[in-house]
Amino acid sequence: MAPKFGIFVPQGWRQDLNDFTDPVAAFEAMVEVAKGADEGEWDSIWVYDHFHTVPEPTQNPTFECWTTSAALARETSRAQIGQMVGCNGYRQPSLYAKTASTVDVMSGGRLLAGLGAGWYEQEWKAYGYEWTDIPTRMRRFREAVEIVNAMWTEQEPTYSGKQYSIDKPINLPMSAAPGRKVPLWLGGGGEKVTLKLVAQYADACNVGAGDPEVIATKLDILRRHCDDVGRDYDQITKSTSINAFPVPRGDAFEAGSAKARGATWKASTWEKTYALGADEITAKVDAALEAGADYVIFYVPGLANDGDILPLMDEIIAGYR
Repeated sequence: MAPKFGIFVPQGWRQDLNDFTDPVAAFEAMVEVAKGADEGEWDSIWVYDHFHTVPEPTQNPTFECWTTSAALARETSRAQIGQMVGCNGYRQPSLYAKTASTVDVMSGGRLLAGLGAGWYEQEWKAYGYEWTDIPTRMRRFREAVEIVNAMWTEQEPTYSGKQYSIDKPINLPMSAAPGRKVPLWLGGGGEKVTLKLVAQYADACNVGAGDPEVIATKLDILRRHCDDVGRDYDQITKSTSINAFPVPRGDAFEAGSAKARGATWKASTWEKTYALGADEITAKVDAALEAGADYVIFYVPGLANDGDILPLMDEIIAGYR
């Protein structure tokens, strides 16, 4: 079976909208990339769930995850729309389930709902969320996954946990079509909690950040968890994320990437950070697929600044069709 491919839109989190002074123009630039991917061969369009930029917080735009997902649901018509991944600490799991159900309807059944435990400490504290230790965040994450699954599969679910509880919430419509469960994607490679939750409840996972050794290790553990709970391992989508830019290394890289980099980034930074050019990108994808991944999600910088970059990525994924 041919692999599937997704692409992140320029949302601001990775400082990919820094060159825009008009916030409306920045949002429209993001939308135009989403439309371009929707009109092409991409299987899915993705956003992050963050409020502040990386690698450090800066006074630059970052658009919120779920309102952006809702907007893209109405601006596109074919590609699926996902979050890599929604942060459990930012929303009650019952609200998350209701929000996702609504966006699934808005998209006509094209939502891929991502969920993870969260990690960006500075951002949590800045927005007034309680920052806890990892065990506490993971306990909350486990209960959240169980609640979300119940709200997407039961008419009047109840749940009384140590972290959360629900008492017969009516979540209608549950999804875009009766009997359809919103696909749940869990991010992270935690071997004792996250991957076990994937085996029990999720439709997909995201592991390894393109590293074939990590991908193979995590998927082997996932397979064992599936065996333990009686789940068909092949029913689960195994995704990984790769950072890439389609201009190759060499003397022409600085000039070929100048428009995409804008005023924010140096060529040397991108050369250290990304798989560059079709050959490097293809080799990285091939290694990830060989390790067991079947879905690759690309982050490609500069899409908002240079309209020629997405077509170059289109050519690369076309080789796998």
